Amino acid sequence: MECPREERQELERRILSDAASFAKESKGRELPETECEIRTCYQRDTDRITYSKAFRRLKHKTQVFLQPEGDHYTTRLTHTLEVARIGRTIARALRLNEDLTEAIALGHDLGHTPFGHAGERALNEILKDEGGFKHNRQSLRVVEKLESEGKGLNLSYEVRNGILCHTGGVKPDTMEGMIICIADRIAYVNHDVNDAIRAGIMRETDIPEEIICALGTKHGERINALVLDVIEECRRSGEIALSSQTALVFDTFREFMFKSVYLNMKAKSEERKVFGILNGIFSYYIEAPDEMPEDFQRIARQEGACRAVCDFVSGMTDKYAINVFGKLFIPDAWQLTVDS
Repeated sequence: MECPREERQELERRILSDAASFAKESKGRELPETECEIRTCYQRDTDRITYSKAFRRLKHKTQVFLQPEGDHYTTRLTHTLEVARIGRTIARALRLNEDLTEAIALGHDLGHTPFGHAGERALNEILKDEGGFKHNRQSLRVVEKLESEGKGLNLSYEVRNGILCHTGGVKPDTMEGMIICIADRIAYVNHDVNDAIRAGIMRETDIPEEIICALGTKHGERINALVLDVIEECRRSGEIALSSQTALVFDTFREFMFKSVYLNMKAKSEERKVFGILNGIFSYYIEAPDEMPEDFQRIARQEGACRAVCDFVSGMTDKYAINVFGKLFIPDAWQLTVDS
């Protein structure tokens, strides 16, 4: 009798589009492994990412607003889950591989810094003489090198390629990877609207009329309209993309968000502190790499202090970075004890 993995692989062959990435035809892992009897390679990769330490830390990493007060702001983890849901919806409608799509989605932001894109910009500036910093490259490093005590997760080629190429202008090798490129943008623009309204940065009525008319008045309506457009455009052209007309509206949407939120001085007033925090921590450990945790000391010995400190700092959560900065640079309170 066939094992559940073989049954699933045969089912993929029967129900998926010829354009899909079939688990049985994966280019495989860097280190060959015995196949799981139950899960396909892409299902296995999804589990490895979900159980990783880097994935758990995403719940304490900022999306847009730094250190927000309130339970309902988007975090890097909730963003990741939204991308996964949007991605799977598109993949299912187009008969592409949902398991591969989900694995890429869950891993795409594992290398993101504390303090969201403000942290990424800070590390990019700090490391400008070393080639800069990009979270997609760091996400790949997390799954290839940093997880599992330096052994990495040994993911399938297609998952690693999708993680690396979800941003930055290099097209992924798979249709499923292309889905995550667009699902990522659909997710963040729409949930950032909700967060901005919640924070009092903007009102629902501030959204330009052309966006409302084309995409809808509510969060769910806008996501649904964009997802449907991607599906219809792919069925028409074979490409994972928005139609030309909707793409123009979406570009207007993003421009509106940059002006109203991403570059808004009220929303970004705390970001000027991010460079100081991360630069302070980075500079300290460059001079004292032996004070980092043992895993990063090992990297420092093997690849140099700069690489190790980058890995250490980029993996921090917002609160952990603030706490480390405080311990390194803010004097402890002390009290003179007077004998009675």
